[in-house]
Amino acid sequence: MNPTALLKDAFTGPGAVTRLAGAAVLVTTLAAQHPHPAFERARAKDLFSLIPNWKFFAPNPATHDYHYLYRTLDENRRTSDWVELDLIEHRRMSQAFWFASRRSEKAVFDICTAIIKSIAKGEDPTDSPGFRVLAEFIRRQIRDSARVSQVRGFQFAVVRAAGHDDAEDPEVLYVSTYQAMNPVSPGFLKAA
Repeated sequence: MNPTALLKDAFTGPGAVTRLAGAAVLVTTLAAQHPHPAFERARAKDLFSLIPNWKFFAPNPATHDYHYLYRTLDENRRTSDWVELDLIEHRRMSQAFWFASRRSEKAVFDICTAIIKSIAKGEDPTDSPGFRVLAEFIRRQIRDSARVSQVRGFQFAVVRAAGHDDAEDPEVLYVSTYQAMNPVSPGFLKAA
């Protein structure tokens, strides 16, 4: 068949509207992946979020790592040395395809980011849900370690480091007040 006739049928033949709409979505999707703001116009007009966002890198990638440290307070009111939580597990090749355990690392990172942002605004984070989740996460890590019966409370710190860049010193971003190891539940949560 004649190439001109094939091209004409693509734009005028049966199913031409569907082919044109599919081509328009494909071109718009590819253009929307470009980082330049001019290519974001189509996404701004996309009221139903039909244009996917398949960018391979985060718009604001993390440039630092958070390290979480805690120290405990025993029944005799003695504090332990600071202990760093090791949240990052050793990577295996299979995790390039399936890495569900990474979700907890990411969740703790996101919660910590929210807490640090509230501190930067001058807010007290101790009443925030993120603080309570992070404190409970650290409490669980302490419970999973040894001698929990002797622990009365704990204090945690968040330290920011540049990862593999040794030129930048770690920075202490936040040190919590002491948290009870066995917090008292509100009255409405207690069993009758």
